[in-house]
Amino acid sequence: MDITLSWKGRMSFEGVGDSGFVQKMDSEEAVGGDNGAARPMEFIALGLAGCTGMDVISILQKKKQPVVDFQVKVHADRAGEHPKVFTRAVIEYHVTGKNVEEAALLRAIGLSAEKYCPAQAMLSKAFPMQFVYGIYDDDGKTLLKEGQYVQK
Repeated sequence: MDITLSWKGRMSFEGVGDSGFVQKMDSEEAVGGDNGAARPMEFIALGLAGCTGMDVISILQKKKQPVVDFQVKVHADRAGEHPKVFTRAVIEYHVTGKNVEEAALLRAIGLSAEKYCPAQAMLSKAFPMQFVYGIYDDDGKTLLKEGQYVQK
């Protein structure tokens, strides 16, 4: 993988990788930016969410689970002092559908965490992660099951 990051003035940058899609980055005004785009650490958390999210939805689809909506949320705590690294993260999987099987979701989260997601494999060496989930009826409002996946 090759990435090029180009400075666009003040604290604004544009990055592009092998895919060719341009991503903008900026910082808040208090540190010289224009508050015009996501922060670099947000991209790391987004990458983690995207990596595991793609794994989990792909596995659920292969298991023919009737998912109608799916969200992954990452809450990452950061150190108070520089370099302000992530110190822990909670990854939440919110799955909506009629009769989505809890066992299928747990298997999908486990395969992502322990086999497929390179972002999780890499970042879990730097900070602990907790995996929680909620399964909602297809109305999107009724929580049917919730729990936690514990890595082996």
